[in-house]
Amino acid sequence: MIKLPVINQQEKQARKRKPDWLKVKLPIGENYRKVRSLVDEYKLHTICESGNCPNMGECWGAGTATFMILGNVCTRACSFCAVATGRPPEYDEDEPRRVAEAVKLMGVKHCVLTSVNRDELKDGGAEIWAETIRQVRQLSPETTMETLIPDFKARWDALYTVITEKPEVVSHNMETVKRLYRLVRPQAKYERSLEQTKRTKEFGCRTKSGIMLGLGEKKEEVLEIMDDLLENGCDVLTLGQYLQPTRHHLPVAEFIHPDIFDEYREIGMEKGFDFVESGPLVRSSYHAERHI
Repeated sequence: MIKLPVINQQEKQARKRKPDWLKVKLPIGENYRKVRSLVDEYKLHTICESGNCPNMGECWGAGTATFMILGNVCTRACSFCAVATGRPPEYDEDEPRRVAEAVKLMGVKHCVLTSVNRDELKDGGAEIWAETIRQVRQLSPETTMETLIPDFKARWDALYTVITEKPEVVSHNMETVKRLYRLVRPQAKYERSLEQTKRTKEFGCRTKSGIMLGLGEKKEEVLEIMDDLLENGCDVLTLGQYLQPTRHHLPVAEFIHPDIFDEYREIGMEKGFDFVESGPLVRSSYHAERHI
């Protein structure tokens, strides 16, 4: 059993005070209200809400959202993630159609899809993934897509079911450095996620991954994961600040200064990534349209 770090009350109080560069505006505006209305009307889930994303106001205000398919209950219990964990209900076979209709009504030019882990399903939800991509393509043929997919527990036939639909970008997040994997992602495997990126690249897709900083990683470990991703065919990398969703999740070990994120961006580009999105508020789908 993995134990979370024990911190005293003084440390807890200190972690509540976020630096100025992490302050965001409250979501407002006509576009935000429009997206809010469509998400509610079509009974959709977004990682923007379920993951407590700090950029929800900006992205929804611009008329974009990252749709989370296969429900909003995950079968895994990652110690960093705000998405609910438990036994998911039966998945909704009509969900792909509703997602596609919402994308069309929103006039989305670049659509990002993600999902919870559905490890209880034989294919991990891969067929619903594929059908959602097909439905979006049918109703909005000009819309490009990024799919932020789970690891499917190395069921590679499930991976190929999704990437055969040829989304423009296929993303799978490493989330953290190798040393912290058992603490941060106890039901995932570092090498398995790297192999997924490798297989996706060999299939001919544009690949992307992301990691969080501020969990206690060291600089040399960040550089190591950059090298590992490049060796396994990763094209695009995102780096952002970890923020503790609730007191039951891992505490923030450090708030990384924006200058350090800038340094990692430069290092990543010099190492050979096609694109590096790096900043305190960066999340996987932040400015995703740039990553094509």
